[in-house]
Amino acid sequence: MVSIIVPVYNEEAGLKTFISYLQKHTSGERAELIFIDGGSTDKTVEICKEFGIKIYTSPIKGRASQMNYGAEKSTGDILYFLHADSLPPKNFIKDILKSIDEDYIAGCYRLAFEPELPLLKLYAWFTKFDYDLFRFGDQSLFVTRKAFDKVDGFDQRLKVMEDQQIVVDLKKEGKFKIMNNSIITSSRKYMKVGILKLQLIFTIIVIFYYLGVSQKVMADFYSKQV
Repeated sequence: MVSIIVPVYNEEAGLKTFISYLQKHTSGERAELIFIDGGSTDKTVEICKEFGIKIYTSPIKGRASQMNYGAEKSTGDILYFLHADSLPPKNFIKDILKSIDEDYIAGCYRLAFEPELPLLKLYAWFTKFDYDLFRFGDQSLFVTRKAFDKVDGFDQRLKVMEDQQIVVDLKKEGKFKIMNNSIITSSRKYMKVGILKLQLIFTIIVIFYYLGVSQKVMADFYSKQV
């Protein structure tokens, strides 16, 4: 069983398309869809219920907490963490199961953007390389429950960089796979903030993280910039 865990917060704009896509491409597969809400004030919860999706409200707001709570509520022995603005390849369940059969304990997809602007295409190109600096939450993450439990899940103390940190932790436990194909994520935030500006913001946050800057400072910096 693959448990697909999606943290959500005010996602109503593209949620119907996202859910329809997942339901279509998990039909007939041993998979479950679990959405974890972080306190949405729009119609996110109502839309999930309309589609028959299991949705829970996390007792603690924050993406790391939501994803850990989703793992608690799930029943699969493989966990797949996915953002609500990213569409994995049509055969993603088969990709994940094949990777597990090849003794990978975790992995992710390469990244592609929609719309695919030239500079974003360059950014996405770097995600094919196995360097932790090029791992982003938008790439999604599959992991065996055993490995996830062994690293104690996502670090809930982290308001930012939780996706990158868990990859670092998992690589200490076993093989990590970067898929040959790509997950497609929305470039709307880049278009809203500005491609160069947003990439610079992300770069500064990464530098801050490895310099040991506090989570509050990093979170405040990000929220003020975007």
